[in-house]
Amino acid sequence: MHRLRIPTDVDNATLTVDGREVRLTNLRKPFWPELGITKGGLIQYYADVAPVLLPHIRNRAMVMKRYPHGAAGPFFFMKRAPTPRPAWIRTCAIEHESGNIIDFPLIDDLACLLWVINLGCIDLNQWYATCDDVDRPDYVHFDLDPGTGATFDRVRKCALIVHEALESLGMKPLVKTSGSKGMHVYVPIMRGPVQKAVWTFAKALAVELASRHPALVTSEYRVAERPAARVLVDYNQNRWGSTLASIYSVRPTPLATVSTPVTWEEVARGIRTEDFTIRNVPDRVAQRGDLWKPLLAARGRTDLGRFLQPASRAARRRA
Repeated sequence: MHRLRIPTDVDNATLTVDGREVRLTNLRKPFWPELGITKGGLIQYYADVAPVLLPHIRNRAMVMKRYPHGAAGPFFFMKRAPTPRPAWIRTCAIEHESGNIIDFPLIDDLACLLWVINLGCIDLNQWYATCDDVDRPDYVHFDLDPGTGATFDRVRKCALIVHEALESLGMKPLVKTSGSKGMHVYVPIMRGPVQKAVWTFAKALAVELASRHPALVTSEYRVAERPAARVLVDYNQNRWGSTLASIYSVRPTPLATVSTPVTWEEVARGIRTEDFTIRNVPDRVAQRGDLWKPLLAARGRTDLGRFLQPASRAARRRA
């Protein structure tokens, strides 16, 4: 496959991508000065991983987190697709509790991806459900977030506990580094239960795991009440409107780490967040492909509905 090359010798360029003109700006602006990585280098990374990234974010509202001055600079969140914008940028209209309707951008293809990253977005944060039914997710997930004094080794141990619990329920969990301090565990589910029901299941399982492994795991969402050196199994990320860094998302860390799919064998062996960066993930993808293909497959998805009557009792009985 032909590799799209982002210019390195100019500040601004207009590229033709699949018949669409994409204007890129400030390409030589340092985004990680200590690493020698520019904004153009960030865009090049996303162009390189686009074949495996796009299927995971296509047709999902995208919350933009913009870093106009690079990874160490200030950032701001932006939900509404900015104007003016190219006519080929589709949007997803989502009504919030306030009654406000927000038109989020959709990343359908490479041109759309480059346009969004050019806005200064380092990490990507997509909606959990596709745009045709924004309240019915097609996965449930757990954000494993280390508290004060909790090492990444403890995060890995927690991930293996979550893995065992989900497998005991007949589920097929997938895991990735968050690219920051923790890990993300996802389970592909049949679309049907609304977001609140998915959240209810996730909470029941997290509370149960915390009761079984109190020295390692907590489900306490309030930071002030959370015991030290524990790993939060954060079920609350399943609440309506929340987002996590997407698969293959670069993070604004000093090493430009990437939220990277890994195998459970790699988790058991002792992988680290810093093992996966903007510099080596494209080669890993070229060698191993997309380890999270099952998240896209129609077959093998869990029918979460059978655990929801009531979710708490089912999770306790079968975890």
